[in-house]
Amino acid sequence: QVALVESGGGLVQAGGSLRLSCVASGGMFSNYFMGWFRQAPGKEREFVAAISWGGDATNDVDSVKGRFTISRDNAKNTVYLQMNSLKPEDTAVYYCAGDPTYHKIRTTPAYWGRGTQVTVSS
Repeated sequence: QVALVESGGGLVQAGGSLRLSCVASGGMFSNYFMGWFRQAPGKEREFVAAISWGGDATNDVDSVKGRFTISRDNAKNTVYLQMNSLKPEDTAVYYCAGDPTYHKIRTTPAYWGRGTQVTVSS
């Protein structure tokens, strides 16, 4: 059973940066596609970015393009989300996710973390 634990959230002013981390355990991390989702109050959970086991990143969400970067370190079983130029509308709970298949990592990944809160003040 794969367990995912996020960290790095917090309160930051608009224009600031945060780096989220997600440590995986209990599975073959290097074989999994990993991703980040977020859910703002009153809104549905939305896909943010994903990365293949080999490090090919999918970051085509218009709202974060050019500001957020996903990366991974397979030796540390860790995936990161570097968030720059943060905006108040980025305020949300950010979730790490993992799945063995590409077609699910953006929609219905099998494994989820419990989330970390990111709050951006104006």
